[in-house]
Amino acid sequence: MDIDWAALGSVFGVSLVATVALVGLFTLGIQGLSKQEAAAAEGGSAPLARTGAYVCFALCTAAVAYGISLIVA
Repeated sequence: MDIDWAALGSVFGVSLVATVALVGLFTLGIQGLSKQEAAAAEGGSAPLARTGAYVCFALCTAAVAYGISLIVA
């Protein structure tokens, strides 16, 4: 049995980058919601922070759905 080390390294690299990107996007979404809540507590509003957070969450959902579609297909 031969192991294709180049393919294994490629899969490892892509999954590492995808994981870091997805976690970073989710973190930005949580941070956007935190900033929106902080602005609301001070009496202001931050619709841009809330919209940005929702966009980050939508991109995370899209990435997960794409990954599931790759596995199922």
